[in-house]
Amino acid sequence: MKNWAGNLNYASTDVRRPESVAELAELIAGARRVKALGSRHSFNRVGDTDGVHVLLDALPQHIELDRERQTVRVTGGVSYGALCRTLEQSGAAIHNLASLPHISVAGAVQTGTHGSGVNNPSLAGAVVGIDLIRPSGEQVSLSHGDGDEFLGSVVGLGALGIVTGLELAVRPSFRMRQRVLENLPWERALADFTPLVSSAYSVSLFTDYAGDAISQVWLKALDSEPPNRDRFGAAPATRPRHPLPGMSGENCTVQMDEPGPWLDRLPHFRHEFTPSKGEELQSEFILPLEHAPAALEAVRSLADKLAPLLFVSEIRTGAADEFWLSPFYRQQSVALHFTWKPLQQEVEAVLPRLEDLLRPFGARPHWGKLFTPGGHDWESLYPRFADFRLLAAAHDPAGKFRNGLLDSLLGVPAVSAP
Repeated sequence: MKNWAGNLNYASTDVRRPESVAELAELIAGARRVKALGSRHSFNRVGDTDGVHVLLDALPQHIELDRERQTVRVTGGVSYGALCRTLEQSGAAIHNLASLPHISVAGAVQTGTHGSGVNNPSLAGAVVGIDLIRPSGEQVSLSHGDGDEFLGSVVGLGALGIVTGLELAVRPSFRMRQRVLENLPWERALADFTPLVSSAYSVSLFTDYAGDAISQVWLKALDSEPPNRDRFGAAPATRPRHPLPGMSGENCTVQMDEPGPWLDRLPHFRHEFTPSKGEELQSEFILPLEHAPAALEAVRSLADKLAPLLFVSEIRTGAADEFWLSPFYRQQSVALHFTWKPLQQEVEAVLPRLEDLLRPFGARPHWGKLFTPGGHDWESLYPRFADFRLLAAAHDPAGKFRNGLLDSLLGVPAVSAP
């Protein structure tokens, strides 16, 4: 069994599809090692195991809106595409979405996945409650009232339990417009970076770092607000665009400033477009917003090595949150996302150089994408990392939810289960 990108074979010895939470709990209690898989959109082994993989797609899928509390409860295997369609039918919405709507809610939240917008928290920012199954099979529910236990568990890398449900804050449905600018001069982008990325509800820049201009800027604005007419020296696109050069915009969300529902503008790709695989690799590094111009200049200095390996790089932003292992923990951030060609050996060779360039800016790797596990001072990057290590040891002392990558990140392998 492979991941979505096809760049790794999972090491599990068995794959199970439990049909109830009780069956899942019994399976977890009896397993030596176990991990859950969602949409398999991770590019590294954060979700791997040498034991049993459980797929949650056979569990009953529930999406329950509570209008009075302004929340929605979803079960572990629900995708953002399914969630968003249900919410829109009820006149509700969530604050942010990732580029692809087919990813699972639980997997995205556990790895700190996000969308874009200087004032938009990551997808974990909507979480007000989380349901997990511990190694013993015990089912627990956590919310803000549980304090540190909750803040340490929402972005938990699967190390604290298997997520069976989430409660998310919702808001009334809203409408948006999307337009694309082309050939933004790098000089202007660096000089006016914060005003540029603050010029719409969600902003993404697409580049390969070579040349004098950023190829595309995607601006997703609230329809209720007057459009920002500052083009920052770029030109408006005259036709729908795809983030990748030369690709048709047919599968992308509607552009050209045409108003539409939030779920049809916030992602880059249409809900009805569900890619079965992705012949690409991905890395991403998140750092404080104030360091963006200097960090981007540093990355540009490596353009001759990066551009031949890139399909494209997306530059986006995010608001601060309080979750211990969130890459946005207590910092308004810029995220430098790299969509690589499927050349894993070459990408892994250049990653240490890229990470060295970004290290002075406090760059935090995205947990579900390619990075060098031993190349980062985790306790320096995450002030609560030592606390998370203790939390994982307390809840999973035998390492039932651990794997090689988590052992590397957490420093000391858990005691082997009998």
